[in-house]
Amino acid sequence: MDSMLLKSKFRGTMLGVLVGDCLGAPYEGLQKLSDRKKACLHKDLNKLWDTKFREPVMQYTDDSAMTRALAESLIEKQDLDIVDVAKRFTKSYHDELSRKNCYGAGTVTILKEWKKHVDEANVKIPAKNLFDGQGSLGNGGAMRIAPVVLFSYNNYDKLIHNAREVTEITHTHKLGINGAILQAIAIQQSLSLDPNEELDVSKFVDDLINKMDKIEGDSSEYKDRLNIVKSLLSEEGDDPNEKKVVEQLGANVTALESVPTAIFCFLRAQSPIKRMPIFNRLRRAIQYAITLGGDTDTIASMAGAIAGAFYGYEKFSLLLLSHCEEWENFQALADKLLYLPTSSDTDK
Repeated sequence: MDSMLLKSKFRGTMLGVLVGDCLGAPYEGLQKLSDRKKACLHKDLNKLWDTKFREPVMQYTDDSAMTRALAESLIEKQDLDIVDVAKRFTKSYHDELSRKNCYGAGTVTILKEWKKHVDEANVKIPAKNLFDGQGSLGNGGAMRIAPVVLFSYNNYDKLIHNAREVTEITHTHKLGINGAILQAIAIQQSLSLDPNEELDVSKFVDDLINKMDKIEGDSSEYKDRLNIVKSLLSEEGDDPNEKKVVEQLGANVTALESVPTAIFCFLRAQSPIKRMPIFNRLRRAIQYAITLGGDTDTIASMAGAIAGAFYGYEKFSLLLLSHCEEWENFQALADKLLYLPTSSDTDK
């Protein structure tokens, strides 16, 4: 792939995480966006997309905070050091008071345990003890996985290994782990595709299903959801009813009911969406994710990462980026990940 295109895609991935998070955060928890709310969202995004920065910056949440910390660890260590990642997560949480309320209760429990002491022997223990030893099945691993994909984008086996390892420090339930792996694979697929060619959405889903077949083994939770994604995308006539999308795919904090939804949003935005007059498909993916309600910041962030990996950073309005906290830092982190020696490893 052309080096400038790959650079654009790396930047697009990290900026997609940030933009989806910042734009989705104000709507988090709304189970359904009314037509009035959707109209206001559309109007607000038009304004942000085309207006110079004058108002207070839009803050990111734990999604971007943990993504940033993971990227910084990979860059400094030039390897996945899960103890260092845990320490950075902990420091970020305790240093950034304005974001404390964004973190889930399970993650907070783990971060408090790590603050007491964390090393190779005990870094995964707090996560294993959550929920009576079942571990978390939330989307916290998936929401922050983008830097791992960029770090090992050209080595699929390493990507899967690192995605599993870094997720298990906070999420040990198989649905939480496999959701993070699915999100990683979706980003990786987008990175490898030419944005100037029409995306075959059916093939994109089929490739995910085939890869998840090897990940899930005898289980089929994510494969089943991906088949629903494919079914919804193939519906003729009117757009799939948003209520139907949420009922069949979900829009909440569990990985199973948010990662396939984010993938659907990216793929659905390849075509025009009724009552959403937007030519820019990247923006359409993020905006559509928010209109579904629920865990809007995380689903929009994950959809943004996949879309950004496909289209590249040029599809983001610089005016919009200027409204997002630390956007230049996220872009710089993408560049550093691209130029790490490990990022150029050939597939083994």
